[in-house]
Amino acid sequence: MNLAHLLQRQASIDPERPAILNGTQLVATHGQWAQRCQHLARQFQAAGLQPGDRVALFMRNHVRTLEVIFAAWWAGLAVVPINAKLHLREAQWIMDNAQARWAFVTADITSKTDDKLTGLERLVDLDSAEADALWFLPAKGYQAGCETPIAERHADDLAWLFYTSGTTGRPKGVMITHRNLMTMGLAYFCDVDAISPQDTIAYAAPMSHGAGIYAIPHLMAGARHMVPPSGGFDPAELFALGEQVGPLSMFAAPTIVKRLVDHAEAAGLSMQTCSQTFKTVVYGGAPMYAADIQRALRVMGPCFVQIYGQGESPMVGTALSRHHLQDTAHPRHLERLASVGVAQTPVRIRVTDAHGQDLPTGEVGEVLIQGDSVMAGYWRNPEATASAIQKDWLFTGDMGCLDADGFLTLKDRSKDMIISGGSNIYPREIEEVLLHAPGVAEVAVVGAPDPEWGEVVVAFVVPQTGHELDTATLDALCLQEIARFKRPKRYEIVASLPKNNYGKVLKTELRKRLG
Repeated sequence: MNLAHLLQRQASIDPERPAILNGTQLVATHGQWAQRCQHLARQFQAAGLQPGDRVALFMRNHVRTLEVIFAAWWAGLAVVPINAKLHLREAQWIMDNAQARWAFVTADITSKTDDKLTGLERLVDLDSAEADALWFLPAKGYQAGCETPIAERHADDLAWLFYTSGTTGRPKGVMITHRNLMTMGLAYFCDVDAISPQDTIAYAAPMSHGAGIYAIPHLMAGARHMVPPSGGFDPAELFALGEQVGPLSMFAAPTIVKRLVDHAEAAGLSMQTCSQTFKTVVYGGAPMYAADIQRALRVMGPCFVQIYGQGESPMVGTALSRHHLQDTAHPRHLERLASVGVAQTPVRIRVTDAHGQDLPTGEVGEVLIQGDSVMAGYWRNPEATASAIQKDWLFTGDMGCLDADGFLTLKDRSKDMIISGGSNIYPREIEEVLLHAPGVAEVAVVGAPDPEWGEVVVAFVVPQTGHELDTATLDALCLQEIARFKRPKRYEIVASLPKNNYGKVLKTELRKRLG
């Protein structure tokens, strides 16, 4: 099993079908995409790279990203995607740890510091003349059966070596196999969305993470892949592109969803206009609060699907479908809105206590995942692998509970849980309440060390533009909605919350502010 066969298949079926777009401009048909990949695969092989070797990508979203990825797989190599927001020294550490032989970069990322990447056999700037030479091809059409043979790989061979965010130390390399990604691709059709060849997926979120591997199900369907000219997220640009090339599908963190909705409201766009611009917005990667998704549905209509997964089970865990998001007549609709849905088709989900024993319905424990999407382990880290995977179950570190219908509601990461006076407090519950307060834009709740209680609850609150917040009003709302021991002991009014480029609030940074 080699994921490159998916590209070969589409190129054989319909080589002239548009495949890769730079905004509205056609960059490659499926045939041209396959032709370039097999040509670059020959360059890898001629340079002595062997199946299983690693090739790193440290770049902004780029129209050649998918060509590099599938060329690497064509040659039997493994891809090491690196977050473009990392410092060069952090990227260097990942390349060294992964023992990458080649790296593909964009100069706008690598020129932010005087440091230089070292230890690589070849460093290729995708915008350089060298890259043009690598991609130079004679002007002829794709011919099935005449290309460089695709390297044979087993289903459990490494395809994608993804490094975790490393918020508690050095990042860990998550070993994702061809089987893992094939499972993810097929699960998309079962649990997320149908895809047609006329669809277009827009890569506004970083292609180094979940957005990039969503290329796989869209390739399976022969759809189009579009990189916005900005190389990132710009709501006005995306709305304009959707109007020109047809309704877009995309993956988005909740922060991006909120900005899309803000733009639609500010521009006075109707729900009909929004639905003609966006077919499907899959959201995940950070908490989506019930109030935020309700607003998104009111403004943009039923284009949303939620997924929950981890780097260790990429994009596969649970899904909250369009049907469940729109089923307002269901007696537990609001509870379902606050959930992350039900187990996706290829996996099983459990919630257990600290000893790995299943908990009754409604009780909070650690979320476990089992299935063919779960990683092979952590790269060169058997101790971490043994801790994370036990008896074929992935211990996610996320805390949640299951209801009688199988809907999973996440509470928090286990490390974010606050223990005050011996009682467990889940920050998300408090955040959900405070987001309903007038004038509140964003909230993050953390625990602060306390000599008497162990920890006390502190809420960092961002006001909406033009609003002044009264902490007494916030406190009264908490006392009205949740138990007294859960309410924040302090409110910090701040202009913004620290986040990574996927929209996740960096609670470690907030804790540092507390001393």
